[in-house]
Amino acid sequence: MDGILFDLDGTLLDTLEDLMDSVNYALQTEGFPQRSKQEIRAFVGNGVANLVHRTVPKGTPQPIEARCLETFRAHYANNMNHKTAPYPGIMPLLNALKQRGIKMAVSSNKFDAAVKKLCAEQFEGYIDVAIGESETVKKKPAPDGPLLALRQLGCRREDTLYVGDSEVDLATAENAGIPCISVSWGFRDKELLESLGAKTLLDTVSELRDCLLDMAAK
Repeated sequence: MDGILFDLDGTLLDTLEDLMDSVNYALQTEGFPQRSKQEIRAFVGNGVANLVHRTVPKGTPQPIEARCLETFRAHYANNMNHKTAPYPGIMPLLNALKQRGIKMAVSSNKFDAAVKKLCAEQFEGYIDVAIGESETVKKKPAPDGPLLALRQLGCRREDTLYVGDSEVDLATAENAGIPCISVSWGFRDKELLESLGAKTLLDTVSELRDCLLDMAAK
């Protein structure tokens, strides 16, 4: 194994509180009801446009939804790192992988500028490539992001693993032709991932560390 592609939200970073705060700020500006943490958890994972679409009231006119999305983007761009932090054990995991010469990238459905900013601030010196959704990179489950990350890392897909926490990640890895490890500490429940056919499903960062280091040693 030469490389690992990580999802970001719900896999490396617990971003839920900052996402919720920005969503509810945008909803409040339009006079819409606030959303709970559990609702936001269920809605994330498929890009910010879908997140906002799911949070605004059903039947919201498109121009108002678009304005709400722009309000969210502007607020989140300036407030994305107040409560966000790596899950416990993630930094030692990344350090152990780096010590073994494993190349690491992030492929996320968050907008590209936010992905690059968060990775630079949270994972400087560990994540070699950070790619989010943009005009030239389709959001997952399209394989654009992972395949671009592979090219920039200089890794082959057969020598790479994909790690993510959602159904989108399972589909992305399959579309990219990369083996997937699913984790259950993020934004999707273990039962859902099992029902979707997750072949390798880990419950803790320590389990992921042991799995990845074992594979790196082969």
